[in-house]
Amino acid sequence: MDAVQKHHWYFVVLLFLPSLKVVQTEGSTVRLEEGMVLPCLCPWNGNLSMVSWTKDPDKSSVAVYHPEHGEHIPNPYTERVEFLKTTHMDGSISIRNVTHQDIGTYHCSVQTFPRGPWTQSIQVEDLDEPPEDSTEEEEEEGSDPPTLDGIRTDTELVAEPDSNLTISCNHEHNGTVYQVVLERIPPGPSGIIGVCKRVNGGGLLKEGDLMQEDYSERGQVSCEDSLDVNLHLTGVQAEDGGLYRCTFRTDAGVRTTTVLLTVPPPGGFSLSVYMMCVYVGAGTAFLILLIVIIILAVNRRKKHRREEYRVKLHPSQRQPNIYENILPSPRTVKKHRQIKNPVYANIDAVRSQKKNARCTINK
Repeated sequence: MDAVQKHHWYFVVLLFLPSLKVVQTEGSTVRLEEGMVLPCLCPWNGNLSMVSWTKDPDKSSVAVYHPEHGEHIPNPYTERVEFLKTTHMDGSISIRNVTHQDIGTYHCSVQTFPRGPWTQSIQVEDLDEPPEDSTEEEEEEGSDPPTLDGIRTDTELVAEPDSNLTISCNHEHNGTVYQVVLERIPPGPSGIIGVCKRVNGGGLLKEGDLMQEDYSERGQVSCEDSLDVNLHLTGVQAEDGGLYRCTFRTDAGVRTTTVLLTVPPPGGFSLSVYMMCVYVGAGTAFLILLIVIIILAVNRRKKHRREEYRVKLHPSQRQPNIYENILPSPRTVKKHRQIKNPVYANIDAVRSQKKNARCTINK
């Protein structure tokens, strides 16, 4: 019977709620930090019926409190959100194990009787991040989003579809880095991908001093002791292409670097095909050059041998060497011998002998 009366009472309350006037208080800003408190204290007294918290942009439920039915805290806020309940009309909550996903606008709604609902908005911001630049302000004013042509890139990467790639946020610095944020910026899907944060402030890093936040749906984020962030992409797709920005918050100020990732369409002229063509072309050119050198060397050797053979066949064609003992030819030797052993004769005696012989024959 008591249960029926309670349900009847709540039915009557819900029936008259739309006719009640909703009182809304201007929102406040809360810093994103561990154990942050989102205040929601109703300014009047009465009977508290229910407190509910939602978060933009899709009005997702964060926490619900009912005086009799207790609390309901859905994922991903389970064991992270706690109602403070400092007073009877207090609907404030605290959030621990905070991440950058907790940044946004929260709405607190307090249902009271008899004055009706009271609401308040809370904006959670990371006040440690650098202020928005003029380009972001222009986007909020309704101007066209920036294009890649007007953005300076520090590093350009090309990845084939279905390949593995690592995007690194490396920054040369001599001071202390407190926080590094890797995010995807327009055009294309935007948002924070990963965060590496120093918990203890300055000094040497100890175990537990480095906090890592991974919001990537396409890869895995890893942090190094130097607070360099790496995004490991497995099976790169066309949607992974775009501009990535790394923001370093150091003791010397804020520094940013950008990485442009290009993913060519499937079936296009990929980087591996290009490199293969370069290697094949270079190898072919080297082979042709080697063949030409071998042919020239063989031809020159053949020509040299041909000249040596001709010299052997025709020694007269050889050029004389003044330092070489040249053997004389047989004809020269014969002529030399004839000159060396001359024959002397008395011509008058011969003639007289021939004349006496003729006279004897006539007789």
